[in-house]
Amino acid sequence: MSFQKTPISEFIDVLASKAAVPGGGGASALVGAVGMALGNMVGSLTVGKKKYAEVEAEIIALGEKSQALEAELLRLMDEDAVVFEPLSKAYGIPKDDPTRDKVMEDALKLACSVPMDIMRRCADAIDIIAEYAAKGSALAISDAGVGVAFARAAINGASLNVFINTKAMTDKAYAAGLETEADALLAKYNAKAGDIYAAVVARLRG
Repeated sequence: MSFQKTPISEFIDVLASKAAVPGGGGASALVGAVGMALGNMVGSLTVGKKKYAEVEAEIIALGEKSQALEAELLRLMDEDAVVFEPLSKAYGIPKDDPTRDKVMEDALKLACSVPMDIMRRCADAIDIIAEYAAKGSALAISDAGVGVAFARAAINGASLNVFINTKAMTDKAYAAGLETEADALLAKYNAKAGDIYAAVVARLRG
C-alpha cells in the first residue's frame, strides 16, 4: 500500500488503528514533508516580487531542492512501512527457533535504516528553511516558522524509531554508530531549528 497516495483522512484513521503500519516513522516522514512544503510556500510567495529580485535565483534553486526533498520524505513514509514488516514478523518467531536471533538482528538493522534517512532529510529541510526564513518574503515568515517547527518535530520523532531498535540489537558497535549519528543530528538541528523559530517569533512580535 502506498500511503503517500492515500487521502490524509484515511492515513490518519489507519495511523490510529491497531495496524502495525504506518507508525511513528511514517508519521515523522509525513510531518517532515509538510514542514518542507511550508518552507517551499515561502519561496513561492517570494518569486516574482520586485522587492526580492536580488535573491530570486537563489529562491528558485531552493524551490527545486525543496520539491525533491518533499518527494523523498513522502517516499520514505512508504519505505518505513516496508522495512518494518520483517521486524514485525520476526517478533512472532518462537524464542526456541535457532534462526530467531539472526533474523531479529537483521530485521532490527533494516528497521533502523529508514528512520535514520528521515532524520538526515529533515536536517536538510531545516537547512533549506533557514534560507527561506532569512531571504524569503516577510509576509510569509510565519510559514517558515511553522515549517521549521514541523521539521524539528519530525527529526525528533524519527530518532525515537532509531533508538527503540538500537536498544534491542546485539551488535552493540553497530548500534552505537547509529546512535552517535542520531545524537549528533539531534544536537545540531534542534539547536538550529530553535534559533530559526526564535528569530521568526522575534520578527513577528518585534
